[in-house]
Amino acid sequence: MHTQPALLFPGQGAQHPGMGRDWCEAHAVAKRVWAEADAILGFPLSDACWNQGEAVNRTDIAQPGIFTTSVAIVGVLQQHGLDLAKVPLVAGLSLGEYTALWAAGSLSFEDGLRLVRLRGEAMQSAAEAIQSSMTSLMGATEEQARLVAAHGAQFGICQVANLNAPGQIVIAGELKALDAAEAAAKDHGVRRTRRLVVAGGFHSECMRPAAQRLEQALAQVEIRAPRCTFLTNVTGEALVEPDEIRASLAEQVCRSVLWEKSMRSALSLGVKRYLEPGPGTVLAGILSKIDESAQVISAAKPEDAHSCVQT
Repeated sequence: MHTQPALLFPGQGAQHPGMGRDWCEAHAVAKRVWAEADAILGFPLSDACWNQGEAVNRTDIAQPGIFTTSVAIVGVLQQHGLDLAKVPLVAGLSLGEYTALWAAGSLSFEDGLRLVRLRGEAMQSAAEAIQSSMTSLMGATEEQARLVAAHGAQFGICQVANLNAPGQIVIAGELKALDAAEAAAKDHGVRRTRRLVVAGGFHSECMRPAAQRLEQALAQVEIRAPRCTFLTNVTGEALVEPDEIRASLAEQVCRSVLWEKSMRSALSLGVKRYLEPGPGTVLAGILSKIDESAQVISAAKPEDAHSCVQT
């Protein structure tokens, strides 16, 4: 009897043109999930993700597209022996929290999909309202990142947005604040910065209008207690109560993603094996930076399906 792995779900940035199509061509269950997504949303999400090139990178397409791809992959993995009722723990990076909550039985597929579509639209419009972006601080410590962000904050919104892994930290904010932060980075010992190609300053106060829209939408949705441990990005700790999960999901778009803390919480619980249902293999790479001994397998291609679950 194989023990079930913990599931880690990717967030925005994992998208690519054509994501999920190979799974649909190889597996009927994946095709059904995508058909259901198109029907729920009332427009061909599949066509936007597969046939419209760069459209897949738009926040309002990428978010439901990644969610649907991950759910479709899980559907295939279930046919190969993955038992969601026996998964010990779930977590997701930012957007991936919605997929994690679906896998834990907290959210229905339809509610999750509608929420991530709204989340993408709300974040896109918030990004268009305030000129903002995100900057990766290469090799920075958390302390250095906070000092750089504090310098930038003298010129506008500027916050630590992602604490993903040692040396992998991102700040977000208004353009003039990021310009100032980048200019001061070397003074605080950060050797290199890289402005990210994103729609706006996600995980900062630039997203406050999106948080308010999400809060209203989440109030209308049934959220059940997860059937396994669910770790939130907002604190890096487990959440059980539906109302706490609801509040956390709304606040999450303005708050730092504490991914490294979440993964250290998972490791401290004795969880050794992890499975990343794609798209992509980003989370496997991040976890190896946090703990080299953690075993994490990515289901990025249809041919991965059997070996992923049987190892």
